[in-house]
Amino acid sequence: MDPTPMTDALMENAPAIAEADVPPLLEAREISKYFGAVVAIEGVSLMVRAGQVTCLLGDNGAGKSTLIKTLSGVYVPDKGTLAVDGQPVQFGSPRDALDAGIATVYQDLSVMPLMSITRNFFLGNEPTVGFGPFKQFDSPKAAGIAKEEMHRIGIDVRDTDQAVGTLSGGERQTLAIARAEYFGARVLILDEPTSALGVKQSAIVLRHIVAARNRGLGVIFITHNVSHALPIGDTFTILSRGRTGGQFRRGDVDADQLHSQMGGGDELHELTRELEALAAKERRPPVARPAPPAPH
Repeated sequence: MDPTPMTDALMENAPAIAEADVPPLLEAREISKYFGAVVAIEGVSLMVRAGQVTCLLGDNGAGKSTLIKTLSGVYVPDKGTLAVDGQPVQFGSPRDALDAGIATVYQDLSVMPLMSITRNFFLGNEPTVGFGPFKQFDSPKAAGIAKEEMHRIGIDVRDTDQAVGTLSGGERQTLAIARAEYFGARVLILDEPTSALGVKQSAIVLRHIVAARNRGLGVIFITHNVSHALPIGDTFTILSRGRTGGQFRRGDVDADQLHSQMGGGDELHELTRELEALAAKERRPPVARPAPPAPH
């Protein structure tokens, strides 16, 4: 299943954004993060607007993880400024970022496979009934909300008491996205959500990223897979060795240019040439078999 036609159709229905009139939901201005003498990221800028998907691309070790942990309050930048709605902010913890409407769905999802869908949906934010020492988890209310929210984003769950481990990879990612949206996320930071998924499961996740964008959220989609980013991205920021390698708008760049900017284009062509040369060198002519004896 190719997600491109589906995502292109949804992109055509995207809400128009008057960028000059509305400050970005989240902006990183020349931020840097050092670990001793190691430069993790340096002078990186990124802008996330409502109703847009910002794709952050880079190979392994490019600094993507450090950047998203800085945006989500895990790290405090050593230089530069973070701004929410145009106002400078400083996050002291991930809770500060959550309170500002910035939710991060990490690659490991932060879900408990042996716990139910309902419990995972409200993990750390459980609705309760009763007072004082008699307060307890409001299971019926939580189950109803979890089922409704999952249905709203296209996942029909027959029993919200089933373990999350029974869901597919794409459905788990969708659960994490639905949970973040329900608890007030305005910016979704998605850390390599399709990296371990097949084509069909990746299409589920990509479809919900575009749907979240169409509901007016700002989305940061972190990936090294250009074929997943190109159909749904509105803007593209390339990270290479901890620095900004380029920034582009949708329609101004193609897959080859993105690969090249990520630092993989030249290396990939060189590897292809080496493998072709090696294959040609190792190729030997087929051994001639002796002709069968003539019948008497």
